[in-house]
Amino acid sequence: MADWPDWRGPGRDGISLETGLLERWPAGGPPLAWKATGIGDGFASFSIANGRVFTQGQRDGKQYLIALDEQTGKKLWEIAHGGSYRNNRGDGPRGTPTVDGERVYALAADGSLVCANAATGEQVWTTNLLRRFGGRNISWGLSESPLIDGQRLIVNAGGRGASIVALDKNNGNVLWQSQSDEAGYSSAVVSEVGGLRQYILLTGEGAVGVSAENGELFWRYDEVANSTANVATPVVRGDHVFVSSDYGTGGALLKMSRSGNRIQAQEVYFNRDMRNHYSSSVLIGDHLYGYSSSVLTAMNFQTGSVAWRDRSVGKGQVIYAEGRLYLFSEDGVAGLAEATPAAYREISRFEIARVSSYPTWALPAIANGKLYLRDQGTLYSYDIRKN
Repeated sequence: MADWPDWRGPGRDGISLETGLLERWPAGGPPLAWKATGIGDGFASFSIANGRVFTQGQRDGKQYLIALDEQTGKKLWEIAHGGSYRNNRGDGPRGTPTVDGERVYALAADGSLVCANAATGEQVWTTNLLRRFGGRNISWGLSESPLIDGQRLIVNAGGRGASIVALDKNNGNVLWQSQSDEAGYSSAVVSEVGGLRQYILLTGEGAVGVSAENGELFWRYDEVANSTANVATPVVRGDHVFVSSDYGTGGALLKMSRSGNRIQAQEVYFNRDMRNHYSSSVLIGDHLYGYSSSVLTAMNFQTGSVAWRDRSVGKGQVIYAEGRLYLFSEDGVAGLAEATPAAYREISRFEIARVSSYPTWALPAIANGKLYLRDQGTLYSYDIRKN
């Protein structure tokens, strides 16, 4: 049994630590444990920790951080922390809450950032990143999931001289601010190279590595960025990082090394064979599994060589648990496939009953024997444990 307390799981890498899961699903899908409705508009995914499911939604002109009971789906509390956000591609929040011990943090689409008591929903502190740091909202709304690292909360605020900001997680005070890139839709990850700790972000203008201690720029790589939307979370393994975007751009593997008190990054390869659009790849063994635009692709991490491509359940999201890929298309089709570079081998699939006309873009989550899927204001919890 394992929680999923952060964006893309405990390691921010799309990998669940769960075991004892169904090896295949019944024809109609795994048993539905519960369904929650009325959560509100939005594409926010889930964080699951300490018996609670956290997400965000918009209703009646407000964006809410919401906590549900993990066993029943009953709403435990909610806290309004942002004004109405409307967009022709879907209204409401996009970012996934981050759980850190007794507190939970969430960023709304309009830049409202809140820290709340995870058990009670009591607000600890709040701020608006756009107003505070002078950034402007991006085309489809701020979508980041805040990174907590020690005492620091890391966000891509997008202001001049304050693109990347470290706040004190306890009170929201500024610890440091760095760079002037426009915000991207991606979320930060932590990396350590030669004993130096850094944060890697895909901003609106490029991939960057900055010092965890003071925000100093270590390196940047702009070839992977496009001027429309940079979304995918960087994928780190040791001293390598893979960064990717779509809109005809591509993906790159960078090798990082320490040079004095800095980290430098050098391109290993750049290709157009893994163009992550709104979803991020997962790295299993020697291969990345992700959607290159609309086609599920297995690609060797070190060489960039493509092992296979398949249309699978359709363009969507991918996460991993216990040797299998969990897929969820933007048309509400869930799939289970082997995580192998040998070939695409689908095991099972089922389709949720859609209630919204918007694509099902929210990332699935796996925690404590349950698979979580979202269709706007409707949340589904499926029991995927072996009997």
